[in-house]
Amino acid sequence: MIYQCQLSILNAQEEENTPLFYENHIYKESIHTPILCRSGAEMTYPILYLNSIETLTLSFDDFTDETSQYYYTIYHCNSDWKPTQISQMEYIDGFIENPVTKFQYSFNTLQPYVHYDLIFPNENMKPKISGNYLLLVYEDSDTSLKVLTKRFMITEAMTEIKPIVKRATQIDKMKSHQEVDFNLVNSFNCRDPFQEIKPVILQNGNWNLAVKGLKPLYVKEDELIYDYEEENIFGGGSEFRYVDIKSVRYQSDRVAKLEYVKPIFHVSIVTDEPRRFKVYLNWQDIDGKFLIKNSDANESSTEADYVMLHFSLKTYKPYVQGKIYVNGWFNDWSTDEKYELKYNEAEDAYTGEALVKQGYYNYLYAFVDSSGVPDYSMIEGNHYETENEYLILVYYHPFASQYERLTGYKIINSNNVVFKF
Repeated sequence: MIYQCQLSILNAQEEENTPLFYENHIYKESIHTPILCRSGAEMTYPILYLNSIETLTLSFDDFTDETSQYYYTIYHCNSDWKPTQISQMEYIDGFIENPVTKFQYSFNTLQPYVHYDLIFPNENMKPKISGNYLLLVYEDSDTSLKVLTKRFMITEAMTEIKPIVKRATQIDKMKSHQEVDFNLVNSFNCRDPFQEIKPVILQNGNWNLAVKGLKPLYVKEDELIYDYEEENIFGGGSEFRYVDIKSVRYQSDRVAKLEYVKPIFHVSIVTDEPRRFKVYLNWQDIDGKFLIKNSDANESSTEADYVMLHFSLKTYKPYVQGKIYVNGWFNDWSTDEKYELKYNEAEDAYTGEALVKQGYYNYLYAFVDSSGVPDYSMIEGNHYETENEYLILVYYHPFASQYERLTGYKIINSNNVVFKF
């Protein structure tokens, strides 16, 4: 008991001393599976229209037997996720701080946890302006005791986005890359679209590879044309790898081994191989996302258990110029050391593990060298045929304004394939 008290004090001190990261991040070790999406719509981007009646739902699990006093607040950010230099009172309608009051204990799980839910915006707190926001959850009404942060966006319907995804125009990239062209039509007067309009393009929700800084190639009447050949291309990648762990009663098709090792189940995925020099293979994926689900239970949020996923990537020799990580929405495309795979000489493979909640998961392998930028083509290869989802965000920074507005967004699929469970 004394040791546990000392450990709790050390963890609290660490949370207090950790800087605030303006990204999706977990600060408290006992927190797992934080998800922020549109209420009632799993696997969606956390984007709402300003003054909409729709809401977002934040959920997360705390590996404790007792409840904690959690609170939340929000911070407005610019398009590059740096904090806006205006006071919270200027963008919050209601109270600046509110408690997280809804929780449930896990039921019939090997790993006990407390499941928390927060529906936002609500009558106590609403954003007054559009833009990027960071949601901070913290303990005991003390913002220095950080628990987790999640990004979300509030948009206005002021910009019509006309996108198209196609094979790259450049001859040397035609077989491997995809090009995202688009036109913008604004319903407001913009003095200088070359300086005041800031579009951002994401592939499969991955901010690590976001395309930013595009200027209109030319202006045609009231339409801004972004028809580049190089600046707006993405590696096509390959279809996401997947694993189905909705049940621990049987082995799904990509599970090599399922066993109970006290105190939880361990799931070994079939050994993966690099796909860099392989031909394109088509199968349906969910664009890197994940779905929490226990197919043997009624309420997955509190009845889905935690399992240890074991990854194995057969390479026969190590990559001496960088490190290998497993990536996807489930870990926010993180290159944290806990998602790094280590080379195992006995198996001629990179191996690693991740503790996850039951469900269906997409993932890829990332190669990261000294630049710190994930390179997915090193392991996964690039193919123009690959189905990818693109999110286009349009920010507007009027002259002399202290913050950037989000005036529109658009989601487009490279081939409009929809994968339903």
